Amino acid sequence: MFPAKFTYHRAASVQQALELLAAHDDAKLLAGGHSLIPMMKLRLAQPPAVIDIGRIAELSGISRDDGSIRIGALTCHADLAASELLRQECPLIAEAAATVADPQVRNKGTIGGNIAHADPASDLPAPLVACDATIHLLTADGSREVVASDFFVGLLTTALGEKEVITHLSVPAQTIGTGSAYLKVEHPASGYAVCGAAAAVTVREDGTCAAAALCFNGITDSALNARAVAGALVGSSLDDDAIDAAVDGHLTADDPLGDVYASGEYRLHLAKVQGKRALKLARDRARG
Repeated sequence: MFPAKFTYHRAASVQQALELLAAHDDAKLLAGGHSLIPMMKLRLAQPPAVIDIGRIAELSGISRDDGSIRIGALTCHADLAASELLRQECPLIAEAAATVADPQVRNKGTIGGNIAHADPASDLPAPLVACDATIHLLTADGSREVVASDFFVGLLTTALGEKEVITHLSVPAQTIGTGSAYLKVEHPASGYAVCGAAAAVTVREDGTCAAAALCFNGITDSALNARAVAGALVGSSLDDDAIDAAVDGHLTADDPLGDVYASGEYRLHLAKVQGKRALKLARDRARG
């Protein structure tokens, strides 16, 4: 399979990338290429111009930044998984990144390209929503920030503008008394999430729940934020019965995804099973 004809441009800086975007209508940015290139080969995407930003060094790296973790948009999944800083300060992102596809994809695919593509079965959207991450965007006219829960709009659809570049993400550092977990049932051929459950739990000194988050990949057309489950857990004892009751009583999904491999009904069942397991593991990690 071959893509339709297109012009190729390599940007040496973010500024040059913005200039190229301004000069070419319907252009696509190329980072690691593991999302865009397959779609172009299938001709599901036929951009007239491709702008390669994969070698812009300023868009890579992981560092501390005023109480949060700054992740450059071109940081590859393997670096996310291996980062000692992320493992200590935001382990949910590192744990999810380690489950992405296979070593070849993890060493080439980037977090910015991943979230810009917004495949509902990808592994990173739900953890980013659960961690309350912020996506930083840049245009020729200025910058703006979008929280992860507002960034993922629908199937392969985000809040990213046509002329915008994702520069980095910021993720709040995990507080003392907080635990997290990412559990995944994957498609055996592709490695995509049939159901990926991202959970975070903060425990008070008396053992009760101060805060919680539960989000899913692969269940609906964008990351599913189970706010009602999290709300039901706040103030609870966080014992197994409380977690089971919160998930069974409050986890719903409008029009869950279904295909020849797994029906929507089965995916929702998986979400309940994996959601309970992820919350219990996050609780146990929070309690040390």
